[in-house]
Amino acid sequence: MHSLWQGKAPIYEALLKYKSMRVVPFDVPGHKQGRGNPELTEFLGEKCLSVDVNSMKPLDNLVHPVSVIKEAEELAADAFGAQHAFFMVNGTTAAVQAMIMSVCKQGDKIIMPRNVHRSAINALIISGAIPVYVNPGVNKQLGIPLGMSVAEVKKAIEENPDAKAIFVNNPTYYGICSDLKTITELAHRHNMYVLADEAHGTHFYFGVNMPVSAMAAGADMSAVSMHKTGGSLTQSSFLLKNGRLSTGHVRQTINLTQTTSGSYLLLSSLDISRRNLALDGKSIFKKVSSLAHYAREEINKIGGYYAFSTELINGDSVFDFDHTKLSVYTREIGLAGIEVYDILRDDYGIQIELGDIGNILAIISVGDRELALERLVSSLSEIKRLYMKDKAGMLDHEYINPDVVMTPQRAFYSDQHSVAITDSTGYVCGEFVMSYPPGIPILAPGERITEEIIDYITYSKAKGCFLTGTEDLSVQNIKIVEES
Repeated sequence: MHSLWQGKAPIYEALLKYKSMRVVPFDVPGHKQGRGNPELTEFLGEKCLSVDVNSMKPLDNLVHPVSVIKEAEELAADAFGAQHAFFMVNGTTAAVQAMIMSVCKQGDKIIMPRNVHRSAINALIISGAIPVYVNPGVNKQLGIPLGMSVAEVKKAIEENPDAKAIFVNNPTYYGICSDLKTITELAHRHNMYVLADEAHGTHFYFGVNMPVSAMAAGADMSAVSMHKTGGSLTQSSFLLKNGRLSTGHVRQTINLTQTTSGSYLLLSSLDISRRNLALDGKSIFKKVSSLAHYAREEINKIGGYYAFSTELINGDSVFDFDHTKLSVYTREIGLAGIEVYDILRDDYGIQIELGDIGNILAIISVGDRELALERLVSSLSEIKRLYMKDKAGMLDHEYINPDVVMTPQRAFYSDQHSVAITDSTGYVCGEFVMSYPPGIPILAPGERITEEIIDYITYSKAKGCFLTGTEDLSVQNIKIVEES
């Protein structure tokens, strides 16, 4: 019975019905099922443009769902084990911001690790909430931030008993999970909400032998990037909700920033992908796991590279590890991750997810094939042979503890002026600096700029990282807060 129920895809089915009715459109979008834009229709296909439609009674309305979108939300909630699921078309960014803004208003504290995605700190700029950062542990060898240890979270709760919520990455970009269940129990005992950023954790809900998902751990809300590992179109996402929060209040918060013209291309891709994962997720992610395992073993045989995995688990700051993330430490061969990333793309025609100072990350998902992974492994082997050099002089850390001087909102909206980054030591930063991907800030508004941070930015630029966030697109200058 259950799988029959999950075999439905209400939005997709409504669109098929709409197409069969051969409706004459006198509504938006103005391309009128593609007829007004032949180049675009040729590029994307008539099938695609014919269902790029506006909300109407037979197709429901994302802002206020009462029929097919409502039914699709119920199916998604059931598939993810949540009380409610919201369809998000402004990316997981909008889901993260809606989570934070629905529980935190101006002046409210939220406990979070500093290695959050920029969308979480942006939510603080919009809402005026105050971050209480729990510094994640750091793996000194790999130079990567880990999860939050339970003791650190406990300490933050004791020092900030008035905090409204705890925000947790599940997993981090590198696949590292905190002890979400214990953190959730701890938070709930202190009457705090738990919000999970599961941008990289869709498969936790459907795979076997995966780290615990936020909904299973009892978290209050979770932002799930269905498009990253679940097969839906880029920018489509779910916001899942459990328990105490009012569904209507969360929807109103989402509607503060989410478009009123929800894309039916994105909505139907979520609907179809949810159906696929609910019916076949176990076998899909079993294949993903075995591909990742194969690639990891082969890369570790090359020597010089270290494709890390579950051996990092220490029961606390690395409570669990997402083995589908193919993270590879490259510094032993004398190359920064970003250098390997660039060589793979430019010389081998292989595009991986990210390269940073010490590591590369390849995302393995539902669409990968063994042949492609063999090509990645052989390319890494050849890169080692051709480019390996002495690792002297390499910078060895990804995470710098921030010195938070003022709230992100106050800093962002304060009077500022621009100085050269090289001359900015000691000032308070008024904007972001981050390497994208992963989009985790090196500096966020309201943080003190130090020599160590400037060295890190300079080194990242020299190695070829794509730095973003500053008003100055060349990232030579930085806006600093004019302190009175």
